[in-house]
Order: sequence, then C-alpha cells, then structure tokens
Amino acid sequence: MAAARQDRAAPSKVHPLFSLGSGTFAGAIEGFATYPIEYTKTVAQFTTKAGAKPPNPIVIARDTIAKYGVRGLYSGCGALVAGNALKAGVRFLSYDHFKSMLKDEHGKLTAPRSLLAGLGAGMMEAIFAVTPSETIKTKLIDDAKSETPRYPQSLVRGSIAIVRDEGILGIYRGLVPVMLRQGTNSAVRFGTYSTLRNFVQGSSRPGQPLPSGVTFGIGAVAGIVTVYATMPLDVVKTRLQTLHGREQYKGTFDCMAKVLRHEGVLAFWRGATPRLARLMLSGGIVFTVYEKSMDVLQSIFA
Repeated sequence: MAAARQDRAAPSKVHPLFSLGSGTFAGAIEGFATYPIEYTKTVAQFTTKAGAKPPNPIVIARDTIAKYGVRGLYSGCGALVAGNALKAGVRFLSYDHFKSMLKDEHGKLTAPRSLLAGLGAGMMEAIFAVTPSETIKTKLIDDAKSETPRYPQSLVRGSIAIVRDEGILGIYRGLVPVMLRQGTNSAVRFGTYSTLRNFVQGSSRPGQPLPSGVTFGIGAVAGIVTVYATMPLDVVKTRLQTLHGREQYKGTFDCMAKVLRHEGVLAFWRGATPRLARLMLSGGIVFTVYEKSMDVLQSIFA
C-alpha cells in the first residue's frame, strides 16, 4: 500500500505528518469496517480439541448474533480500531523511512530491498501498535464468551482492568510471534507487491502509472500470499493472548509444539479464510481512504 502510494506520488516529497494522519485515519476506517471478519477468525482459532474442526465463520457470526445481537460481533472492537489506526500510521512512516534509506544511487528500490523495508516496518508496528491492541482485543473476545465475564467491553475500561490484573506486560503477551508475523507479513506483502508491480508495469505499461483496478488486483494477490505464509504465526499469537494462554503455554515455541502435537499441522491455518477475506478487503479500503485523505490534506495545505 505504501509502496503503491510512493510509486505514484508526485516528485515533491510528501510531508510525514500527512502520511501519518492519512494512514491513521485509513487504518481506523478499515479496522471498524472489517472487524466482524476479524472476530470470526479469532473465535475460530480458539478451538483447541485434537481433531476438532473449527466452526464455519458464517456459523460463528450467526450464533454470536443470536446470543448477543449484532453488537456481539464487535466485542473488543475499540482495541483493534485504535491499534489499527496507530499501526497504519506507523507502517506508512516506517516503510517510507526504510525505503529512503535502502534506495540505490539511482533512487530505485529493488525487490529484496523492498522486502527489507517491509520487514523493518512490520517490526516497528508490532512493537508500538499491534501487540498491545491485539492482546486486549483477544482477551476481551475470549472474556465475552465466558459464562462470567470479568472485563468491561469498552476499550478504556477493559484495558485498565487487564493491566490491573496482569500488569503492563500482560498486554505484551505474544510479542515474539507478533513481531515475527508482522515483520514477515510486511516483508512478504511489500516484496510480492513490488515484484508483481514491476513485472506488470515493465511488460505492458513502462513508465506509466497502473490503473486502480490493476493495482487492487496486484495487492489482492500479495494479500493471498501473505495470509498463507504467515497464518501459523497468527494462530500462535492468538493462543498466547487468550485469557488462559499464560497457564497453557510457556512461550512461542512451546505453543507451536503443543499445537502440532495435539492438533496436527492443519491447526496452524485455522481462521485462514476469514483472515484472507479481511486482508483482501482491508487493502482496498486502506488504499482508497488513504489516497483520498492525502488529496484533501495536500489541497488544504498547498
């Protein structure tokens, strides 16, 4: 996404605050719009019985609405929206910064260097945004499903209650798999996107910007590759961040070993379908909102 904007940007340098503000706004809109998909993915990953088949996302949504109403699909939403907004801002800023550092003497960024820039951006967003927000989101979803919920379902009060119970380190459960996932996620996504974009542009439209539909299609393919490449890390992250993750698993590698031993290798791809749907949809939303926001900001402050 950031790569697409950079490639099509005007020669004049974009102000970092514009990038931060537009990315933050786009991330918030995308997080809220796609949250029900994220909810069904997270619930599907809670299934831990050996050989148990995860419930269908549609069944999860139907059962949740029947029991809690539509609001049930937004349990823990505030944490993810806030984290998504911060994550998008950090991602755009970080990726642009690493890109400028890694460009060659001709001002070009090769696919391997784009992959490194994406890896750095993913690490930054994991530390500063993703881990705390997703830990809180996962705990609130897990708590809402229990017979006796103990946390308020609002972002602020729920976060305060979690920190009071587990300390500040409690919202950094799963930091290692999140850093691995986000780093790999951004590296694969930006690397795949840049490679496909250069191939399409070089073969059919040399020196010309690509139509929005082609750009969206390339981003969707990059999203598919990203989801299936990083899904095991996402499953491990979710397991570690549940209410009982601290008692069930000693750490990242212990969680991987137990899931593999008790549930089989396919358990690492639980929730892949809703995550794939969300990632493909989120790419279009973030790209569109970000571009429109940048246009508005640049026109106001021109």
